[in-house]
Amino acid sequence: MTITLRFLPVAVLFIALLWGSAFSGIKTIYLTWEEQGIEPSFFNNMFIAGVRFTLAGLLLFALSSRPFEALKNANKKQLLTLSLFQTYFQYIFFYSALFISSSILGSLLASTGSFWWILLAPILLKTPRPSMKQWLLFILGGIGVTLAVYAPGSGSQSPILGTFLFLCSTFSGALAIITFRKLSNGSHARAFTAFSLFTGGVLLSLTGMPAWHLAPQLFTPKVIILTVYLSLVSAICFNLWNHMSNLFSVNLLAGYRFIIPVCATIESSLFIKGEVPGWGIYTGGALIIFSIITLQKISAVKS
Repeated sequence: MTITLRFLPVAVLFIALLWGSAFSGIKTIYLTWEEQGIEPSFFNNMFIAGVRFTLAGLLLFALSSRPFEALKNANKKQLLTLSLFQTYFQYIFFYSALFISSSILGSLLASTGSFWWILLAPILLKTPRPSMKQWLLFILGGIGVTLAVYAPGSGSQSPILGTFLFLCSTFSGALAIITFRKLSNGSHARAFTAFSLFTGGVLLSLTGMPAWHLAPQLFTPKVIILTVYLSLVSAICFNLWNHMSNLFSVNLLAGYRFIIPVCATIESSLFIKGEVPGWGIYTGGALIIFSIITLQKISAVKS
């Protein structure tokens, strides 16, 4: 499967719609538990996240061509680093943030991964360093985040701590895509992604071990359906996104990433009861998206 530059926006939109639905899907699981009198505690969240990513990894393993041969010849240190940052750390922060904050705020802050990429790529991938214009755009994006946190709207609960955790999550994700770029080098993307999701999922499940005895209560039919759906989302989106990271520059993908928070914010507003974006989301979101689009144009010229 090869995605040309011409069809890149369509591929990103497809990923954005799926990934965007994950925010409302996870939040719906939390709301389902609360209706049953079950608290979405840290261990409960890690348990269900672990099941999700373990299933996603197994699915991709089944669809991979000779995955174990690829893993045998891979750099083991980079494989472990990918698993930790792409799945384990990223989703410890992500699930914890969604528990204490709104999915709308999280949807918007997902776009901050683009800022992390452009900042980290010169250090880890030896790409050109940000120019003065890019630094000014980073500052403008930071102002956008501040406005979003200041007035996130109803259902936000703890926006400041939630924002910190979301930023940690996107930072981990940025490190993951850079690690993947070094590891894959244009080949075996599916096998490496499968390993990352499966290994990270197992680690998340082990982290949630204190909640294992609650499995019959946690995994109601509705939660099972949502978990299977979220597993499919992870398998499809991570596979496509990692594949595209081998075809296109990190800076180019960072620019298109703005589509994800737009789709996620709309989907969260439509499907999560009690979540209504405040003026900070609209104003801050506009500044963040403007910054990302402009950064992408500058990066494309520089490359």
